[in-house]
Amino acid sequence: MRFPFLFIVGLSLIPYSSSCLAGHPAATTNIVLIFVDDLGYADIGPFGATKVKTPHLDKFAAEGMKFTSFYATPVCSMSRACLMTGCYNARVSMPGVLFPGNNIGLHPDEITLADVVKQKGYSTICIGKWHLGHRQPFLPTKQGFDSYFGIPYSNDMTIDTEHAQFAADCVFREGMTQEKAREKAIRNTVPLMRGEEVVEYPADQATLTQRYTTEAVKFIREHKTEPFFVYLPHTMVHVPLAASERFRGKSGNGLLGDAIEELDWSVGEIMATLTEAGLDEQTLVIFTSDNGAATGSSAPWRGKKGTCFEGGVREPCLMRWPGRIPAGTTCDQIAGNIDLLPTFAKLVGVETDKDRILDGRDITPLMFDPLSGPVRDTHLYFTARQSLAAIRQGDWKLLFEVSANNAPGKKAGKKNNKKEKDASGDKTNSDPTGPLLYNLATDPAESKNVAAEHPELVTQLLEEAVRREIEIRNHRRPVGQLGETE
Repeated sequence: MRFPFLFIVGLSLIPYSSSCLAGHPAATTNIVLIFVDDLGYADIGPFGATKVKTPHLDKFAAEGMKFTSFYATPVCSMSRACLMTGCYNARVSMPGVLFPGNNIGLHPDEITLADVVKQKGYSTICIGKWHLGHRQPFLPTKQGFDSYFGIPYSNDMTIDTEHAQFAADCVFREGMTQEKAREKAIRNTVPLMRGEEVVEYPADQATLTQRYTTEAVKFIREHKTEPFFVYLPHTMVHVPLAASERFRGKSGNGLLGDAIEELDWSVGEIMATLTEAGLDEQTLVIFTSDNGAATGSSAPWRGKKGTCFEGGVREPCLMRWPGRIPAGTTCDQIAGNIDLLPTFAKLVGVETDKDRILDGRDITPLMFDPLSGPVRDTHLYFTARQSLAAIRQGDWKLLFEVSANNAPGKKAGKKNNKKEKDASGDKTNSDPTGPLLYNLATDPAESKNVAAEHPELVTQLLEEAVRREIEIRNHRRPVGQLGETE
């Protein structure tokens, strides 16, 4: 059966915080947020990768904190909406993935991470994959960012043949012309934009990581005497995979490994720039991913991108801030990208609209003390169709909407004659009919459904899910519609 889940935020219903951290002037807290595409939990060294070398991320982890229960969503646009707004995607009406033909985007009335820090005079830049609407009213420059450089959506898509705005000096590659670009949309052939115009088409994807990094380094150097926010949502490692000549064929894990090692190099370049500028102790750097692995590894969790099993939504996350975040530590408490907006508000000292509901919580207590108690004990798992699929409280997770191939969509436990592989690679039979209850502390691979053994807990979690989803639907905010926002 499909339960009528709508949902209430309950304990995570909060306004933004109104004060900055004692003894740390808000204006000196620079923020660099590195957001990788399709990077799996175990795709980098600090979280268990062995086939690729990530020395800069290894050093990052040694100098900062690992978050082991850090959540995103199953796919791209919905995850970025959560990140930007501090809300579950269902609250801001954002579907799973936007396409070049869509005329919707993140509503301009939403308060984004960039909007929060702009209230304190921060310089802001978005470099990389935006994917919250490619039409002009929805671009980063309309969402709190001073400037933008990157691809507006996933790199396996096309150009918007009708509405793309080409710069007068746009570089056309591979025999392309503006006329040809208008004639036919070609998959994997995407525009590179600066501001609100296309400056290169098709984008040279092999050089994107390198060029994004150059842009970030330049921005940091130019703004080192003022507070800044760098949002770097990398295009890689979304397919089609690509790496520059310097890294291509050099890893031990094919093109995926090459792309990951180039991302690691990028992190090293940014860290070196911060050190060179004397900004280490003034800068919070966060590294995480938008959803589970598409082609990489989500071990030890079950499932990959597109699923509401842990492997589809639990992401590697590292945070570094010398003198503030204790080095070499690990936080196991529930956190996620919905928590970054209230956290940024706390760090920079912003008081926000108390009538605007957030789903995230300020996680600075976790950042500064890994042994701190939970800031929220509940996490909700939404699908690309904006329906609630699962709820986690503490170590218990109840999954009640999942298709036979583990992608969001149909009721949990629908019988599947095929066999799947669990996180260890072993084949397992599909779960029995009914809601799926897992203890993530003892069964991280979600391999043993214990719903029959804990009927009262199943009922309790179902009731909580209903209560929480009702609240979200009753306080839902609209997605941006093109005609309404121009």
